[in-house]
Amino acid sequence: MNLLHPRARVIDDATGEVLHSAQVDAAAASFEKLPPGVVFALTPTEIGAVARYLGALVAGRPIALLDPDLDRSVLLALLERFAPVQVTGVTGAPPDGYRADADTWLRETPAAEPHPELALLLTTSGSTGNPKLVRLSRSAVLTNAAAIGDSLGISGDDVALTTLPLFYTYGLSVLSSHLLRGATVVLERGGILQRDFWTAVGTHGVTTLAGVPYQYEMLRRLRFDPAAHPSLRTLTQAGGRLRPELVEDFAHRMASVDGRLFVMYGQTEATARMAVLPPDRIADKLGSAGLPIPGGSFAVADGEVVYTGPNVMLGYAESAADLARGDDLGGVLRTGDLGRLDDEGFLFLTGRLKRIGKVFGVRVNLDDVERTLAAHGAVAAIAGDDKLHVFVEGADAARARSVRGELAGFLGTHFTGLDVRGIDALPLLPTGKIDYRSLEASV
Repeated sequence: MNLLHPRARVIDDATGEVLHSAQVDAAAASFEKLPPGVVFALTPTEIGAVARYLGALVAGRPIALLDPDLDRSVLLALLERFAPVQVTGVTGAPPDGYRADADTWLRETPAAEPHPELALLLTTSGSTGNPKLVRLSRSAVLTNAAAIGDSLGISGDDVALTTLPLFYTYGLSVLSSHLLRGATVVLERGGILQRDFWTAVGTHGVTTLAGVPYQYEMLRRLRFDPAAHPSLRTLTQAGGRLRPELVEDFAHRMASVDGRLFVMYGQTEATARMAVLPPDRIADKLGSAGLPIPGGSFAVADGEVVYTGPNVMLGYAESAADLARGDDLGGVLRTGDLGRLDDEGFLFLTGRLKRIGKVFGVRVNLDDVERTLAAHGAVAAIAGDDKLHVFVEGADAARARSVRGELAGFLGTHFTGLDVRGIDALPLLPTGKIDYRSLEASV
């Protein structure tokens, strides 16, 4: 399987390096020489990492894309559980059972042999110490990239700038969908708060930016004006629910320059994205996650959103034995999200099955708490022992007390069941999502 369209380009903004098809071919050839097994690849936002990913797909070699800053102890635990044949992008002495060869570790005994349809392994969203791996087939990767290309109208004229890690499903799907359509992807590592990022937008004539909700909060603080970036015509948003006020705000900003905002909904378990809200329906469907992507469909069973489509994962892997498993789900994914469908089939999400806390024995939807307090800026809510802990970015003690009173009124509970505190900055995962586990460890 080859995602690299003949006219597609990948450019490293910092170095000027351009990906050549020969690099992909060389990566594929090296994978073909290996014994059976999956490859674990530490994946920075660099040309070499892109060549490895594309080369693995060409060679039919299952590859797991991992955070290059992954703690060594976590990496070693993953190797013990999944027994990959090769680990790339590593430094230091290899663990027992592996030998070093430049920046790779090679397994010295037979590796676990994967299922022939397995193409890609990604960690579950928000995973830290002991993650499960999501098993994705070749057809899932290809069909989802094509469906995203169709939904967003990606063409060879588009230029996307990386805003998210390549080991994160949303960031990877931006890469895959643009390369499949012959577009250009510019690799940039500084992020939206850096001046070099916006210089790169102008230098490369960037047409498309992707972001998660926290990045849109930052863009508003930066007073983002699309008129200052004439080439930019498309914004996409996924990775969590963006406040309706911000959806409306950024849709208006883009419309003022004949641009577009696409709101999307996805999960790693569905390769990337499952729904897209067309820009021309934002006004009358504000708050919706949109319609299913081509080839997909939604249903709601007992309040839970169920997605059916060719991009649904084969299943999870928790050990090497699971890598040989076939399709456990048959294209049907119970998302763990609560929601409803309106009479036109537009999906509205209302919360998470597991994002539930209790205050004095009463169940509370933590997503509802965050939405209710969204006017206060970046807010995160976690469950405690019959108590809620709420973190408000930039709040002093007086403001925290005010927020606590507001929340007590909303929930109809006594304020003693609520711990509201200010925090300089919410901790974030490399994907830009809130690191709830870090917050849980702090209380």
